[in-house]
Amino acid sequence: MPMTSSIARRAALPMAGVAAALMACLLMPATAGAEPVDAPNCTAADLAGVSAGVAASVSAYLFTHPDVNDFYTGLRGQPRDQMAAAVRTYFDGNPQAHTDLLGIRQPLVDFRNRCGMSEPDQPLLGQ
Repeated sequence: MPMTSSIARRAALPMAGVAAALMACLLMPATAGAEPVDAPNCTAADLAGVSAGVAASVSAYLFTHPDVNDFYTGLRGQPRDQMAAAVRTYFDGNPQAHTDLLGIRQPLVDFRNRCGMSEPDQPLLGQ
């Protein structure tokens, strides 16, 4: 059955919101004034490439796991502290989804470690 453009937009909006939230958390440094590291392949373009790959993988995961997609979509509009608590509670009850998303996110963790970048203050994976 072909997807109408309004259905496609409706399906894409929650994904765009989740992707934007993840990107914001991933790109925000945990500490201000960190010294830049001259490691190879640590440019803004490298970060954008790794982030794009992770975002595409998260999108595919959420589309193929509607329960997780519905959960993240339902976080829209909640205060950040309530989101963090909800994410922890959700993943306590759904450890496989947590493991899956941590694996999808691993290339960004590896990039940050290799390039001397700190983790965001409040990741959206309930860590």
